[in-house]
Amino acid sequence: MSITSRLAELGVSLPDAPAPAANYVPFVQVGSTLYVSGQISNGPDGLITGKVGDDLDVAAGAAAARICAINLLAQVKAACGGDIERLVRVVKLTGFVNSHGDFKDQPKVINGASDFLVEALGDAGRHARSAVSAGALPLGVAVEIEGIFEVK
Repeated sequence: MSITSRLAELGVSLPDAPAPAANYVPFVQVGSTLYVSGQISNGPDGLITGKVGDDLDVAAGAAAARICAINLLAQVKAACGGDIERLVRVVKLTGFVNSHGDFKDQPKVINGASDFLVEALGDAGRHARSAVSAGALPLGVAVEIEGIFEVK
């Protein structure tokens, strides 16, 4: 099944790739490896802000991470000239969770992105990953995730 078909089956429509908010590029491709800059939890209803474990529970944090994954795929699509089918696999994600030092469920939060990518891409969505705490994130968002992808 194509990626486009699978996303449609899941009810997901990729947004336009978000523009960079500062002095960086949204992605860099080196050979078949695509490095995508951090995507924040900014969905159709706006920014998802707050500290997970304080303002947001783990489930809300995971939902924010899912939005980050959708934004990552939007950047992959843009990098591939609008053809998401050029995506071969997700290689690695690094997820940052806006949380206090005593919060310990960062992996459960970033599972929102990981679970979505596996659901959308099957085995091609399985990836290496880091999930870390951040005392603050840009614009006060709950989650930011960067990714490395293989494309053809």
